[in-house]
Amino acid sequence: MALENLAFLIPVLPALAFVITFFFGKKMPSGGAIIPILSIAASFIISLLITLGLLANPEEVVSQSIPWFAMLNLGVLIDPLAAVMLTMVSFVSLLIHIYAVGYMAHDPAKPRYFAETSLFTAAMLALILSDNIVQLFVSWELVGLCSYLLIGFWFEKPSAAAAAKKAFLTTRVGDVMFLTGIIVLTTDLLKLAGGIPEGGYLLRFNEIFSYIPQLAALEANLFGLKVSHLTIITLLFFGGAVGKSGQFPLHVWLPDAMEGPTTVSALIHAATMVTAGVYLVARTFPMFLAAPDSLLVVAYVGGFTALFAATMGIVMNDIKRVLAFSTISQLGYMMLGLGVGAAIGMEAVGISLFHLVNHAFFKALLFLCAGSVIHAVGTHDMRELGGVAKVMPITAITMTAAALALAGIGIPGTSIGTSGFFSKDAIIESAYLFGEHSGNWLPYGFSIAAALLTSVYIFRLIFMTFTGKPRSNYGGHESPASMTVPLAILAVFALVFGGLTQTGFMQFLEETFSNNFVNLDLGRLAVLGGYELVQSASAEPTFILWLPILVALIGFGISFVLYYLKAVDLGVLASEKNPIYKLLYRRYYQHEIFTEFFSIGIVYGVVAFFAQLVDVLIDSIVESISIVTVAAGEALKRLQTGVVQTYAAVVVAGVSLLIILIKLITEVL
Repeated sequence: MALENLAFLIPVLPALAFVITFFFGKKMPSGGAIIPILSIAASFIISLLITLGLLANPEEVVSQSIPWFAMLNLGVLIDPLAAVMLTMVSFVSLLIHIYAVGYMAHDPAKPRYFAETSLFTAAMLALILSDNIVQLFVSWELVGLCSYLLIGFWFEKPSAAAAAKKAFLTTRVGDVMFLTGIIVLTTDLLKLAGGIPEGGYLLRFNEIFSYIPQLAALEANLFGLKVSHLTIITLLFFGGAVGKSGQFPLHVWLPDAMEGPTTVSALIHAATMVTAGVYLVARTFPMFLAAPDSLLVVAYVGGFTALFAATMGIVMNDIKRVLAFSTISQLGYMMLGLGVGAAIGMEAVGISLFHLVNHAFFKALLFLCAGSVIHAVGTHDMRELGGVAKVMPITAITMTAAALALAGIGIPGTSIGTSGFFSKDAIIESAYLFGEHSGNWLPYGFSIAAALLTSVYIFRLIFMTFTGKPRSNYGGHESPASMTVPLAILAVFALVFGGLTQTGFMQFLEETFSNNFVNLDLGRLAVLGGYELVQSASAEPTFILWLPILVALIGFGISFVLYYLKAVDLGVLASEKNPIYKLLYRRYYQHEIFTEFFSIGIVYGVVAFFAQLVDVLIDSIVESISIVTVAAGEALKRLQTGVVQTYAAVVVAGVSLLIILIKLITEVL
């Protein structure tokens, strides 16, 4: 049997592990953890072998499909884009599951935990494998459900239950936009195809892409402006990505998602869930490229999100929340990388996915190191730590490696550097090219400012946590091998993966939309979108090449002076009396604006008003009916005299009236 025929097992095996672990995990060692670990390991092996085969011949992608309903199908698509995602998700998820054996060792709900994480991984793998937009959306929703269950894993804690509900409801806003986009797309395709085609699947990606020129020609009138249907559809898709991938303004659920176990945070923030939105935009990139203005929106939202989240990361004291805001910021970079496709075309998918994969390694490592610290010392608050490196040297070394990767430390113009250096700098340089080509310099400004703040907050975390003297009596010890071995493996990838794979990765991803499944002329699509792609970019000035690393080093210096040397009294700066600090620490009052004012004040207030109005109307109707009924009863009661002569007179009068009416009717007719 050809290996490609086993592709469907990639999500099916973790799904089966979910069923087995959920029902029988209590009777197994470690809550049945071995079942998800073995199933995800098998998924990783299948993914890796298919990817290696695809590397040899990237034009021959794996494409399998069976009918479902009418124009729908269930299908598997493994092209270069899907292949790198499948391999990364299964590999990082496998390491997190191995790590969780030690981390969750004393939790009585281990079977439920491993069952839910296995289902979570299965849903994400199914999403990546989907060859049509409906199947992708079903998997998308299952990912959202699993995130709700895992964020609220410790549901007995009110804060965890509230965080789970917040994540579920916030991402539903984006999901409704995504679903609306699918409905608009389906309606347009049925109109263009003249109904359901025979023998074809209208919502399969190759079919959708074949209709891009016709979709771009359709226009709608919105507020007096003519807008392409393709722009409407892609922006609705991007709305779904904004919710899942934590872009402004639907990012508010991500920091609160820290209420789940740290391993869940690593899974959500590194390998699954948040990367789904980036994958959606990358998967439908040809549609974005042919949609006027859509990529500009992606670039601006992504660049702003990268900076906006980084400003809050520099003041957080909870070690996991610092990493949560870091995740939002790095997701902003990935969206920015896709948005600058307005200038560089298909290369944008390569640089964005390259950063996504590198980010998965060093962000999973950061969260697992944070979990190692929390597991050993029992606190999230960095103000209570200090000197942890003395008792946890392996955790300290691996987390420092991850910090270097996140900050993007390397030497421009050489192959020396961390993974984050090669991918993040590629995005920043592309943003510069985008600004030079289009005159839109704001995304580039966002990316440089975010790079400075990224270095500040991550080295602030390192110095506050691992250096100096302990600021509390936390004790502490190094984590067991089941936890430190995955840390060491991820540290190696965080340091060397980018440098070893940069050129080959980009070339491989360029074949995503040029193969036996779909073959597109992206230059022609860019013309439909009104974008003029750069044909031959000139070499960036030396200063531009060095600027990202310079700001990263400046950020390191700021953190070194403030949090290692402690040359400045932070009591004045980090005080509620400092309006800037207060603004950042209160997260720009997002809770007050989004939750208290908008959600509770306006939305809930309007709903409550109409609910009360309906209650009043219903009460009035019921009361009116009762009044009429009682009045009619009182009137009829007076006729019930009990006198036989009165009843006889009424009967005679009635019969007489009936005779008269009959006579009148017969004469008229």
